[in-house]
Amino acid sequence: MNIALLGYGKMGQLIERFAQKRGHHIHLIVDENNREDIVAGDLSGADVAIDFSRPEAAVANIDLCFAAGVPIVVGTTGWYGQLEDVKKRCLAGNNTLLYGSNFSIGVNVFFHINKLLAAAMNPYKQYDVQVEEIHHTQKLDAPSGTAITIADGIIDHNDGKTEWINNLIGDGAEAVPKAHELLIESHRIDEVPGTHTVLYSSEVDQLEFKHTAHSRAGFALGAVVAAEWVQGRTGFYQVTEMFNFHL
Repeated sequence: MNIALLGYGKMGQLIERFAQKRGHHIHLIVDENNREDIVAGDLSGADVAIDFSRPEAAVANIDLCFAAGVPIVVGTTGWYGQLEDVKKRCLAGNNTLLYGSNFSIGVNVFFHINKLLAAAMNPYKQYDVQVEEIHHTQKLDAPSGTAITIADGIIDHNDGKTEWINNLIGDGAEAVPKAHELLIESHRIDEVPGTHTVLYSSEVDQLEFKHTAHSRAGFALGAVVAAEWVQGRTGFYQVTEMFNFHL
């Protein structure tokens, strides 16, 4: 594929590396230094665009790709307040857009299997379930967006859980979950990679389902795989739709 990179920070550079490893060509690089000079015609010859820019730039980049008739994969977040308007323009123009907040292949497979696991465990009320997440101390928000997506996937398939609550370990304000509440326990530890674990515990055993991220490289690889996935497709997609497979 010929790929246009919209945004060339750390993520854009990682995407470039993985794209080239997978045999693709970087057709155009757009960043803050040249964005004002870029018009739809400059994307001529690109098979797909990948956007990891800034929230304030994302929608203009999307519209640029729509005008050029180029499918776009959007990893930038912070523009979702305009999501429905962008979706309408995408579908009305017969364009292609895929977006998501986490393009890691491992995380998205985790999301999918988490739902299957929740449904499989639902009949066995002797098991209680909780989510644990660990991130470095520089991550100030809790719980993580990934942990919330995991919790929502469990709640959607567990009759006994209707909402989640969070405990940030070490902040001195420990919450005690009620029976209908799903606990997300957040830990902030120096130099620890992002880790998410689902635990089903009973008196006789415990089942653990875990994902550990080693670096941001998984996001970049997932974005390239998403760009491959949209080839030949028209429409408005979330990244999770790439992983809605069935046995």
